[in-house]
Amino acid sequence: MKQDRILVIGAGGQIGAVLTDALREVYQPDNVIASDLRDLGPQNGPVETLNALDPFALEEVVKKWKVNQIYHLAAILSATGEKDPMKAWDINMRSLFNVLEISRQRNLAKVYFPSSIAVFGREAAHLNTPQYEVLIPETVYGISKVAGENWANYYYRRYGVDVRSLRYPGIIGYQSMPGGGTTDYAVDIYHYAVQSKPYECFLSQDTSLPMLYMPDAIRATLELMEAPASRLSVRTSYNLAGMSFTPAEVAASIKKRMPNFKITYKPDFRQAIADSWPASIDDSAARHDWGWKPEFDLDAMTKDMLHHLELQYQAA
Repeated sequence: MKQDRILVIGAGGQIGAVLTDALREVYQPDNVIASDLRDLGPQNGPVETLNALDPFALEEVVKKWKVNQIYHLAAILSATGEKDPMKAWDINMRSLFNVLEISRQRNLAKVYFPSSIAVFGREAAHLNTPQYEVLIPETVYGISKVAGENWANYYYRRYGVDVRSLRYPGIIGYQSMPGGGTTDYAVDIYHYAVQSKPYECFLSQDTSLPMLYMPDAIRATLELMEAPASRLSVRTSYNLAGMSFTPAEVAASIKKRMPNFKITYKPDFRQAIADSWPASIDDSAARHDWGWKPEFDLDAMTKDMLHHLELQYQAA
């Protein structure tokens, strides 16, 4: 078993909760400290209530648990961020600076900082968007992620802080509810289907976006963090891809198993955000550098999502 001491910031979020469990399987539960702004309740490992905007509180937690790796997942996501851009910028950037600074000061072994396809804007190639593409995002979330990528690269080159990052596409999982992103429909739609409810989608039926099933997202994160530093050529953030599909295509995949499922479309402000993002991603750098390869396609994901959500709702 590995003996690193890991702090997960934002462990109560959609990805954070699942990633924390996965890290505890690899590093032993007592070596992974779950933290969030809110009380996380009982867990099978250490828990801290932590405001990542407070550098002194962050330092105390790092010292208390002798942390040598930080996974910084706390952020205001795309759709939520547009409701209060200044707040989103402040939270996303100040928390990252605090993590980078404590990592530099205490010479931590590794830092993980997730980025997003939100870094791309309409000027980027819409199909098969390359790793090194123009980054002109159209949301404050995307702007903060571009800035974060550049600061991560700066801290690596200037101070030698081993910051690693992935540009997540839309993440779909049954373990928790989504947290205010533009791709949230692709999680919500399965919950509605399992409950035999019609779903009103906030994107148009033909809006194709890059997506990734949660097990692949977690595996990609762990594989990147375990890769030898000498293999990594990207120190901003790696493009990451799994599949691309439209709301109509995911609805059709659900109907193969639930023929009576119904969907309607009523695009809202999130449609403009989605229109500025790529439809597909070129992740050849990740495949070359550390052997990334997704395991789930749309139908395999749909089968697994429906199975797990049916069990959840039966048990509720």
